[in-house]
Amino acid sequence: MKGGELEVCFERLMMVGGGRVNIISDWNEIPMELLLRIVSLLDDRTVIVASAVCCGWRDAICLGVTHLSLSWCINNMNNMVLSLAPKFKNLRGLILRQDKPQLLDNAVEMIANNCHDLEDLDLSKSFKLSDRSLYALAHGCQNLIKLNISGCSSFSDNALAYLTSYCKKLKILNLCGCVKAASDKALKAIGCNCSQLQSLILGWCEEVGDDGVTSLAHGCHDLRALDLCGCVLITDESVIALANNCPHLRSLGLYYCQNITDQAIYALAHSRATNKHQAWGSVRTRDEEGSGLMNLNISQCTALTPPAVQALCDSFPALHTCPGRHSLIISGCLNLTSVHCACAFQAHRVPHHAY
Repeated sequence: MKGGELEVCFERLMMVGGGRVNIISDWNEIPMELLLRIVSLLDDRTVIVASAVCCGWRDAICLGVTHLSLSWCINNMNNMVLSLAPKFKNLRGLILRQDKPQLLDNAVEMIANNCHDLEDLDLSKSFKLSDRSLYALAHGCQNLIKLNISGCSSFSDNALAYLTSYCKKLKILNLCGCVKAASDKALKAIGCNCSQLQSLILGWCEEVGDDGVTSLAHGCHDLRALDLCGCVLITDESVIALANNCPHLRSLGLYYCQNITDQAIYALAHSRATNKHQAWGSVRTRDEEGSGLMNLNISQCTALTPPAVQALCDSFPALHTCPGRHSLIISGCLNLTSVHCACAFQAHRVPHHAY
């Protein structure tokens, strides 16, 4: 909304009460509910500017705003967080994604000391942060449900394990590129402490092995999405543990996991039949294609053979190889070009018309 349009709206604003009409004569007389409605239409940068108009606006906005993104701040994010965190105490979502590293530990500590209701925090690409930040979050933000620390390469597995012992409500965790933090030790802690976890990204965490993934599978039975792309140490043992213990798994990334063989793929295919048998007799609200694996990336898994992958594809109708619906990604596996989803077979069927 442009400034001129706001002025027109302001001139028309009225409050009706007690049998009389009271014209609002100044911006600072706008009721809190109306102010917050206006603020909800603004971008985050303008919201921050508006909070500095007067004490009344500051108090109302800081009290009512629950989600904020500072990703637009390209030069002075750390000082801005230090200034805003003590005011915006009711934040539930805070996005601090950076193109160049700005955040320091003192900013995260300020967040942890003031924003105790925080549920969603994005600190991706915060290369300057140390373990101090994770320890602070463990004590101050124990209601975290979603945490993105992808690219934070300085965090250790000790600090991450400590965080999970306090932030047990985590459901979505992005550790992509956290080469020091994402280890078997950390995954064992996650499996032990975060039973509600549904999504975990471990892309290119090369220290992750079978011990960690199997512990994760045994502790996080509600896991829906797991990205192990580039985790070169894992073998069939990890995939079999996931197949046997995570019945709700919908998305699995195994790109460049070249130790994976047909044994793992057959275990996934068999899990489909096992889960269907266990669910027999229960009320079903989704069709066949809406359950089981819906996305699988086995690119560069060159040890796999067509019979195993075709069996998997047949078991999970939501896995597609057809153009425009690629949910079974097999690039780099030239020996799997013969694998086709159900759509391909249906396309070859000749319809019979009665004339």
